[in-house]
Amino acid sequence: MARYFDVHPVDPQPRAVAQITAMLREGALIAYPTDSSYALGCRTDYHEGTDRIRAVRRLDDKHHFTLVCADFAQLGQLVRLDNSAFRAIKAATPGPYTFILPATQEVPRRLAHPKKKTVGVRIPDDRVAQAILRELGEPLLSSTLLLPGHEEPLADGWQIKEELDHVLDAVVDGGEVLAQPTTVVDWSEGYPQVVREGAGDPARFA
Repeated sequence: MARYFDVHPVDPQPRAVAQITAMLREGALIAYPTDSSYALGCRTDYHEGTDRIRAVRRLDDKHHFTLVCADFAQLGQLVRLDNSAFRAIKAATPGPYTFILPATQEVPRRLAHPKKKTVGVRIPDDRVAQAILRELGEPLLSSTLLLPGHEEPLADGWQIKEELDHVLDAVVDGGEVLAQPTTVVDWSEGYPQVVREGAGDPARFA
């Protein structure tokens, strides 16, 4: 059974956040809220985590995982940015965008795209997610909680607990959020290409 945390969406309880991050450090797979939808998350060095996420979402090995960061400094250690990308992405974060960029040596090879050597990164504008990321002190390996056969991601913590109780270690309920995935912008070729329209306004990258 997944442990259930009812966390205040504006002022997350420090004790709950500490318990959540302690579980992550021990190798937990959690569902947690973001500024677009709920997401699945685990530590980047939890090797079974990628397999567990793929199993929940029925993904193949070509899926781009996302490294969810607390701030731009953390993001900048994971991907290579030229000046135009730096300015545009810094202006759009935190926010409901995922950016696909060339990975640095800091990113484990198994987390980067096998052929393109790219990785997705984002900084969510959500207080619960930010509290977890700050307490953890490192990025979360994440994927939108979009289940097979569903057109929209899950957006309600208790529904996630009911549907995925047997495959998750914890559900962090930070209240109802948008039922939209992020807008995905591929910047791996040196210019922005919107490859998925979602919660973030794609016009600024058109």
